[in-house]
Amino acid sequence: MVLAQQKASIIIDKSFTISEVDERLYGSFIEHLGRAVYGGIYEPEHPEADEEGFRKDVIELVKRLNVPIIRYPGGNMVSAYNWEDGIGPREERPRRLELAWRTIETNQMGTNEFVAWSKKVNADVMMAVNLGTRGIDAARNFLEYCNHPGGTYWSDLRKEHGYKNPHNIKVWCLGNEMDGSWQVGHKTAHEYGRLALETGKAMRLVDPDIELVACGSSNTNMPTFPEYEATTLEHTYDVVDYISLHQYYGNRSNDTENYLAKTMDMDHFIKTVIATCDYIKAKKRSKKTINLSFDEWNVWYHSNDQDRQIEPWSIAPPQLEDVYNFEDALLVGSMLMTMLRHADRVKMACMAQLVNVIAPIMTENGGGAWEQTIFYPYMHVSLYGRGVSLQPVVSSPKYDSKDFTDVPYIDSAVVYNEEAEELTVFVLNRHLTDKMTLTIDVRSFEGYQILEHIVLEHDDLKAVNTLGNQRVKPHSNGDASLTYDGQIEALVNKASWNVIRLKKKA
Repeated sequence: MVLAQQKASIIIDKSFTISEVDERLYGSFIEHLGRAVYGGIYEPEHPEADEEGFRKDVIELVKRLNVPIIRYPGGNMVSAYNWEDGIGPREERPRRLELAWRTIETNQMGTNEFVAWSKKVNADVMMAVNLGTRGIDAARNFLEYCNHPGGTYWSDLRKEHGYKNPHNIKVWCLGNEMDGSWQVGHKTAHEYGRLALETGKAMRLVDPDIELVACGSSNTNMPTFPEYEATTLEHTYDVVDYISLHQYYGNRSNDTENYLAKTMDMDHFIKTVIATCDYIKAKKRSKKTINLSFDEWNVWYHSNDQDRQIEPWSIAPPQLEDVYNFEDALLVGSMLMTMLRHADRVKMACMAQLVNVIAPIMTENGGGAWEQTIFYPYMHVSLYGRGVSLQPVVSSPKYDSKDFTDVPYIDSAVVYNEEAEELTVFVLNRHLTDKMTLTIDVRSFEGYQILEHIVLEHDDLKAVNTLGNQRVKPHSNGDASLTYDGQIEALVNKASWNVIRLKKKA
């Protein structure tokens, strides 16, 4: 239904604080899957490769995203991974059957190389341990190898491999999606909870300063959700700091109105996990609060048919290479805003993944690299979403879709950087045919002026970017203006992503 008049308003006030935004909310993920590693971040024969075999063009694109932390090495792959295969001289490393994605893993990239690459892109590492086929012993040895200064078998072996200083990796995931029947070493919540508890205890004895992430449900459709979280936390509450959330969305039915409303499901997912954590907190009469690590999220559905045609046991085949369109970028922006509005509890998140595999960055083997459509909202929120998340009071027309009711056309999140004296308003207009006249009350930010109004828009919802042809690219020609009485007036175009930036006058 087209409304006769499309107007919306947002009230923003300094006192409407949600929480300081943990910069790790803008993390990402690299798994030994498809061309994420080989042909993505690591390609020694590439003309743009540096002395360590890393693609410099990819490094520069990752730097533009300002990614603070990157999860590694999986993902499903970690549940049958022997970390020892990826250390030591490359010529001595074994080739293995990689069971999760049914490929050959050459192990030419491993822990030390990934840490070295992460430093080049100014990111910390979120490391995952195998709790599928392995457990306590492998995890504690792995941590000792990475973090212990020296004088022991594993730490001295790291030094022998050319890394004198500890890697000092402080965030560790206790397995991956252990609730999933597809997982090698799948476990019930009780089985996983007991193993995660004992593994976490041993790891904390090696390094008391680490942060630990327990596995939650693989998605909201799992039949054991949210019981899996509750049972897992019954066991692990005292030893872990976070519980993980994973969620992917798609538009298989080509229903864009319903697709752009799917962040309402994401919001419900987050609220349910928070409630589950706090129930266990109350049950245990604990003063400790468990926070959330949304360490897999993105759009994923475009490549499903192609992936079924890949021959098994090949090396770095083109798996999960979704080509993202404009409407995908709109949903990604909305997903980021949803997490920002829960910044009090969602402290870490990882867009899955970073290069080639359901990724904002794509490459050609031996060729160029480029930004997919989803690159831009991810970059905007990472760059300008640092500070305190404020709760916007939004008044907007609404619509109903196939799965959702009362969906506001205007979706928004707000971040105030007091130190830089900057205010950023992120706005999505979900309306597919109508512009929206938007009024934003910023009277509590006296003396601020508009720096720019960035817009990502396109007449074709299915428009994609390719190498050398950036059809979907942001511009700074938005018309937001600030009136004398502290009101921003803006015309936000149909189906558009908007970033309105303000700064206090010098």
